[in-house]
Amino acid sequence: MEVRFSGARSGTAPLTWGQRAIWDTVRRTAPDDRYFNFGRILPVPGRARPLTPARAAEALGSLVERHESLRTRTGPAEPDRARPYRVLEDAEPWQVLRDAGTIPVTVATGDPEALLEELTATAFDYTAEWPLRAGLVTDGGQVTHVVLAFCHLAADGLGAEVALRDLRLLLMRGAVPGPPPPQPLDLALWQESGHGRRVARVAAEYWESEYRRIPPTMFDRPSGEAASPPVWRAKIVSRALDLAVQRIAAVHATSTSTVLLAASSSLVAAVTGHDMCAMLPIVGNRFRGDTVNAVTTLSQEGLFVLDGSRTDPADLAGLLRAARPAALRAYRSAYHDPRDRDRLTAGIGRERGTSVHPYCCFNDMRFTDHADASHDERTVRRAMDETTLTWPLSQDRLNCRFCLHLTAEPGGLGVSVTADTRFLSRPSMERYLLDLESALVAAAFHEAPELVG
Repeated sequence: MEVRFSGARSGTAPLTWGQRAIWDTVRRTAPDDRYFNFGRILPVPGRARPLTPARAAEALGSLVERHESLRTRTGPAEPDRARPYRVLEDAEPWQVLRDAGTIPVTVATGDPEALLEELTATAFDYTAEWPLRAGLVTDGGQVTHVVLAFCHLAADGLGAEVALRDLRLLLMRGAVPGPPPPQPLDLALWQESGHGRRVARVAAEYWESEYRRIPPTMFDRPSGEAASPPVWRAKIVSRALDLAVQRIAAVHATSTSTVLLAASSSLVAAVTGHDMCAMLPIVGNRFRGDTVNAVTTLSQEGLFVLDGSRTDPADLAGLLRAARPAALRAYRSAYHDPRDRDRLTAGIGRERGTSVHPYCCFNDMRFTDHADASHDERTVRRAMDETTLTWPLSQDRLNCRFCLHLTAEPGGLGVSVTADTRFLSRPSMERYLLDLESALVAAAFHEAPELVG
C-alpha cells in the first residue's frame, strides 16, 4: 500500500540543535547507524474497530500532514529568496520539508513485533527515504496493529509517543483537537534568533568550564580483552534493582533516575580509576511550553560531573546531595548548539594537548518514575535470584565507549551497557551490571553501597 499526504507547506532550514546532535552521532556510527532506529506498535483501539487498511492509511496520511518532521529529509540547502529560512547560516546538511508525496506501507499478518523488527533492521537513506516506515498487521482483512519505525532525525522517544497519541485520536475521532505544535522549521528559526543564541551561549559557557577540569575521557585504558566484533551489549533485567531504587528514591526524596545516575557514575569512576566522573545523560529538552507536543528530535546530551574527591562512595546520602545539583546543571546544559560544543571542544583539546570527550553516556528511556519505601529487605534480596543477564547486540562501530540504558521491562528494571570491549571487556561489563545491582540493594537497607569496581 501507499499513504498519500498533502501538507500545508514545504521549505528548507538548517538542522535544529537536536537534529544536528543525532546527525553527528549517526555519521560517527555509520555503517552501523541502524542502531538508532526505533519504533512503536499501536494496537487498534476498540472504538476504531473494525478498521480497514484503507482507513488506517488515511489516518497515517493525516498524521504525516500534521507533523512536518515525518515528511522531512536531509539535503543541501536550496536557494529560495522568498523563504525567511535563507537568512540562516549555511550548514550541511539542511532539513528539507516536502508538502506532498507518498509513503509505502507494509501489510502483513502475524506478529507485530516481527514486523517492527523488519522495519527497523536497516539504516535509513536520509536523503532519499522518508523518515517514517509504516506497517499494518491484519487479521481477516481488518487491521489489528499499526507499526511505526522512526528515523531518529525525525523523532526521539517522547516525540514518538506524541505521534502514537495523535494516531490513536485520528483512528478513533478522525481528527486531533487543537492546532499543530511548532515544527522543526520554526524551531530552527528560533534557535538562530537573538534569544536562541543567548540560550546557547549560557550552555556553552558551562560546557567550556567543565571540559577544562574533567578527565579527557573516562575509558582511557585498553582492556586487553577486545572481542570480535568489538562493540557488545550486556543487559540485566532485575526486579530487585527496581524495588531497591524505588525505596532509595522515596527515603531520600529524589527520583529513581537521579539515584541511578549518581550510582552508575560513581561506579564508572571506581572502574576507570578516576576521581571525577563525567557522564553524558540524554535529556528530553521538553521543558519549553512550545516543544512539549512536538514530533521531532529534541533529546541531546547534557554534561553531568560528579567529583569523587568531594564525595564518599560509601555515603549514599552524601552522594545524592552532590548529585542533585549536578544533575540540574546537566539538564540545563543539554539544550545547546552542537556547533558551539564542537568549537570549544577543539579549542580546549589544543590547550590540554589531548582530545576531550567523556565517551560515557546515560539514557533513561522510561516514561514514568515511581518511588516507594514500602519494599521490605527479604522480598528485595530474594528477587535477586530472578535477575537475568543476556547479550542482545554486537556490532563493529559505535560513537561511544560506554552507554548505559534504562528501560521498563515486564520482569523489572532493564539496565544495559553497550560498550567498546577494547576499553571495557565483556567480563567487566557483566561485573559492572551485577555490582550496580548488589550495591544499590545493599544501600536500600542502610548498608554501604560498595561502589568499588
